[in-house]
Amino acid sequence: MATGQASTGTANTRVYDPFSFAVHEDPYPIYAWMRDRAPVYHNKERDFWALSRHADVLTALRDPGLFSSRNGISLEPSRWGQEAHKTSSFLAMDPPEHTQMRGLVRQAFTPRRVAQLEPRIRELARARLTPLLPEPHFDFAADFAAALPNDVICELAGIPATEWDRIRADNDQLNQHEDGSEESSGPQAAAGLRLAAYYISLVTELRRRPGDDITSALIGARVDGSRLSTMQIVAFLFLLISGTSDSTGKLLGNAWYHGWRLRHVQLAGLNGRAADWMEETLRYDSSSQMTARTLVRETELHGTRLPEGARVALLPASANRDDRVFADPDRFDLDRDTRNMIPFGSGPHHCLGAVLARLEIRIALEEIGSHVSGYDVDMTSALRVHSPHQRGFSALPCSVVRR
Repeated sequence: MATGQASTGTANTRVYDPFSFAVHEDPYPIYAWMRDRAPVYHNKERDFWALSRHADVLTALRDPGLFSSRNGISLEPSRWGQEAHKTSSFLAMDPPEHTQMRGLVRQAFTPRRVAQLEPRIRELARARLTPLLPEPHFDFAADFAAALPNDVICELAGIPATEWDRIRADNDQLNQHEDGSEESSGPQAAAGLRLAAYYISLVTELRRRPGDDITSALIGARVDGSRLSTMQIVAFLFLLISGTSDSTGKLLGNAWYHGWRLRHVQLAGLNGRAADWMEETLRYDSSSQMTARTLVRETELHGTRLPEGARVALLPASANRDDRVFADPDRFDLDRDTRNMIPFGSGPHHCLGAVLARLEIRIALEEIGSHVSGYDVDMTSALRVHSPHQRGFSALPCSVVRR
């Protein structure tokens, strides 16, 4: 498919292509068209269907018996199929296997355990922020937003601090795509191999000298009486480190961008409304845009018959702009009731790290708000991430006004 086909076609026809850079720049107009005109959208060339309305996305997320994760949650051919669990761990499983594997790390992310991390997360936030504030310019996305959640999850996983930036650089590369391409690029594949090699070495080291960390807990865990293999633990680490840190960092950058775009949001957010700033960003411009499922049996929806085995893209970011649920959804409103939004999914695959992500984002915005009264962003030098799943920035150069 040719690139840049985010909104090509007639007034009655649009092309939704999650691999198109044009879609990544602003997917919301085509989402609105899909919700109104094509709630069961079919991309024949890519061979997938897409659900964009809030009710449909929510129902599908909550029904793994019909919308299965057994082939993975990504449309890329290299990440789709019966072997998807080898790289996506329990994300590519359905209950009860999914429940059992997820349970191995669930205790590390309970609200009580996460709340206990707040003092340490503030320390890490200040450690990243302190050297940046005296600078006339710094990159909010790369130097702070992406760094903080990566630092947190790497520490929880038992990775030494000397490796955190290297891990983050490879994870950033892992999530970059070429325009219109479903395939992994050379740099993307190389980054994946480097991460796998490092995670194998980490597991090997922690088998000899286990610590008080998630990786050591996985090494000691048993499933049906058997220990996890090294590669099973590596798949867990790809999921935990890439999955939790990447989306959190992108969401934090999106909040910063919309605060720059909307001066009243910036002022309110920096002056005590960090939590509201975060919550409305989660609804208005979530970093998590799409997840895929396999249709278990032939199903009719909105008068359209979907075949058994169909690949179905679920679009929670579109669902969060559905005017059937949210009044005036294209307006960024700090006073909005966001309780019905689904930025972290729903059902058995509800994001394990949602509580941690919210805590990290709130702390990050509070900490920078305690030192900064205003800021500007150089959008001429800003860079978007190009991924079918994640929306955000890899670069957001900014200047700040100190309090």
